[in-house]
Amino acid sequence: MYKFITIGDALVDTHVQIDDASLECNIDGKNCKLCMDFAKKIPITDSFQAIGGNGANVATGTTKLGLKTAILASLGKDANGDLILAELQKNKINTDYISFDNKAKSRYSIVLNYKGERTILSFHQKMNYVWPENFPETEYIYYTGLSEGFESLHDKLLKHLSKHPSVIMAMNPGSFQMKHSPEKVMEAIAMSNILIVNLEEAEELLGTTLKKEKTIEAIIHKLLLKGTKEVVITDAARGAWAGDEEEVWHMESFPVEVVAKTGAGDAFSSGYISARSLGHDIHEALAWGIANSCAIIGNHGAQIGLLDQAGIQKMRKKYSSVKPKQLS
Repeated sequence: MYKFITIGDALVDTHVQIDDASLECNIDGKNCKLCMDFAKKIPITDSFQAIGGNGANVATGTTKLGLKTAILASLGKDANGDLILAELQKNKINTDYISFDNKAKSRYSIVLNYKGERTILSFHQKMNYVWPENFPETEYIYYTGLSEGFESLHDKLLKHLSKHPSVIMAMNPGSFQMKHSPEKVMEAIAMSNILIVNLEEAEELLGTTLKKEKTIEAIIHKLLLKGTKEVVITDAARGAWAGDEEEVWHMESFPVEVVAKTGAGDAFSSGYISARSLGHDIHEALAWGIANSCAIIGNHGAQIGLLDQAGIQKMRKKYSSVKPKQLS
């Protein structure tokens, strides 16, 4: 029996470090554009490839934390697919539920890193996702970003959850799902036990803003009304909030140097859900998530720096002054 099965894309990230560029932002510092000389050769200081994708990142994170994990995904029959499969197996993630699509390419992206932020050029196309004939026993399902063609898999997942109510589903909707199938996202939220989103995604799901709602606690309670049992909202340097009908907690981010933010959200998710699956309370899970995400942003790549359980405690001890605070 698995502790986790992640359902989400796996892809190849090519990371590029850019120093010769500029930013153009609104007067309030928002809506920034990354600007480079057109039709010129732009120098870079470093580049490397690594596997990424929400499903692969979280599977790697939970496995690193000692939890038996498998991944359900679809890959193309190409060199990138071979690389992804080999890396997942190297990371000791079960790949028996990965299918191969003869008509599609494996997903990949170009990650432009500049001043600690990342701009992602993402390739994806319609994929043939395959639901296993005999879905394995698992305590948790982590449902996250998929590409076009996910609808059939989505419907089969919800049917499986209806037949197996003891399975706990944590959900982190992907950008394609949010943009093109918001109704299916809401269907899944209604059947989820834990919803993990960033603040911008929370606002989009509710059609509101933090300015209008006044507090993130208010946003959490509105999301709880959509059917999920527990809501987690991340907001970069401001940390994360988590709560249910009885309590809401907040924890600030650790004051670490930001090298790159790629994979920070997935690192937080793997820390948070791993702690919850091991029986820890919401505030302890927040601490695991913050520790794991802060370890990631000190490195380039979505998986370099992921912590094991000893690493989580070491990071927390180093920044012991930063603790979860109960808001309600």
